[in-house]
Amino acid sequence: MSVFLVPLIILAIILILLIASFSTLAFVVKQQSVAIVERFGKYQFTAGPGFHLKLPWGIDRIAARIQLRLLQTEMTVETKTSDNVFVTMNIATQYRVNEQSIKDAYYKLMNPGEQIKAYIEDAIRSAVPKLILDDVFEKKDEIALEVQKTVAEEMQTYGYIIVKTLITKVEPDAEVKQSMNEINAAQRKQDAAQMLANANKIQVVTAAEAEAEKDRLHGVGIAEQRKAIVDGLAEQITEIKKIGVALDEEQIMSILLTNQYLDTLNQFADHGNSTIFLPGGAQGAEELRTQLLSALAAAKN
Repeated sequence: MSVFLVPLIILAIILILLIASFSTLAFVVKQQSVAIVERFGKYQFTAGPGFHLKLPWGIDRIAARIQLRLLQTEMTVETKTSDNVFVTMNIATQYRVNEQSIKDAYYKLMNPGEQIKAYIEDAIRSAVPKLILDDVFEKKDEIALEVQKTVAEEMQTYGYIIVKTLITKVEPDAEVKQSMNEINAAQRKQDAAQMLANANKIQVVTAAEAEAEKDRLHGVGIAEQRKAIVDGLAEQITEIKKIGVALDEEQIMSILLTNQYLDTLNQFADHGNSTIFLPGGAQGAEELRTQLLSALAAAKN
């Protein structure tokens, strides 16, 4: 081997070692994440986004890369209300790492998502059994806020911030749900029946009031008609007296009533086929005249 090749070989080996060392010397951290660097298994520093250097050959190593973005965990919890109804609740929790406690977030918890679920289950099963089913639906947001507050206090010590806890669904037992629907349907039918009864009542009352008004107006019309007839008869008697006819009031009244009687018969005839029962013959007409005069005399007295 030539003496000139030995230095070249050594140089090549050095270059290969430098390249291999550089691959373990430099590292890059992406935006919205950090890297935990350990030296011989002990925490050394936290590297933020960008280009960084560390000791090569395994002296320093990246233990973990932690996301700083908002994370979400979803879960389903079954519990019982104070009126002994089992309900299934779907819960979504949004959380993130506290940038001031990244070391605690990595070293104190192995699985933060599962830990959060455990705290939420405990908080839900402490809050819901105090409420009846209707209150669970009405106070869903209040329950979520109480659970969020409880879990946030616990997770704060581990370097995590609970941003929001949402109860996305409350589902009672299938038989209870069916019973609630039946009760709802029955209530709606009862309300509909009550509204229909009120409408019928209004219709009947309105019809009765209209009929009463009709009868009243009919009576007023008859009274006005009779008054007009009487006024007409009185006027005719006065006119007959003025022309000097030698008849007394009773005779004049007999003539006028007979004339009115005949006019009434003509009115009946003009309205088509009608059946009426009237006294027959001259004697019947005389009896009718006598009755009318008697009625007028009684009214006058």
